[in-house]
Amino acid sequence: MALPFITIVSGVPRSGTSMMMQVLEAGGIKPLTDNIRTADEDNPKGYYEFEKVKKTKDDSSWLNDAEGLVVKMIYRLIYDLPLDRQYRVVFMRRDLDETLASQKKMLERGGNKGASLSDEQIANAFKKQLAQFDEWIAGKDCFSVLDVNYKEVINDPQTQCSRINEFLGGSLDIEKMAAVVDPSLYRNRK
Repeated sequence: MALPFITIVSGVPRSGTSMMMQVLEAGGIKPLTDNIRTADEDNPKGYYEFEKVKKTKDDSSWLNDAEGLVVKMIYRLIYDLPLDRQYRVVFMRRDLDETLASQKKMLERGGNKGASLSDEQIANAFKKQLAQFDEWIAGKDCFSVLDVNYKEVINDPQTQCSRINEFLGGSLDIEKMAAVVDPSLYRNRK
């Protein structure tokens, strides 16, 4: 049964968006991915990315085939979505210190130094951008948003998967969703 909206998993980088894509796929929603970016040490179960989302502002034609599917988008790209269809956004929230630590480790493994800003400066920028985003999206009727806390998914996947299932129409397999959550991948804890 195809859902009459496009499901989007979003959040800041390293907030648990790939895990949530796995959860939703296990629950029964087909992911829209291109498998260009493959699994690695930082995301051993895959990234679930779709490169075309990065060019949505110039070409949103990929959305014509996305209804009933789930796609991962960094929150800043949601601004580029056309407002002529319905979206359900599962927005991953995670402690910013943890996301920054995870990002730093990923960059170091890739041989990159990352930003020259301090963690505090980056966290403050994220907080400001997220507040602006929350205000913007709240004023758009085509978006419904469910905030999902990463740590709560790890600690109580059953309850969180039930919330997500209800938000997405109630037809997902909660047991399979909860079974996908892997606490061993919660490696950067505050």
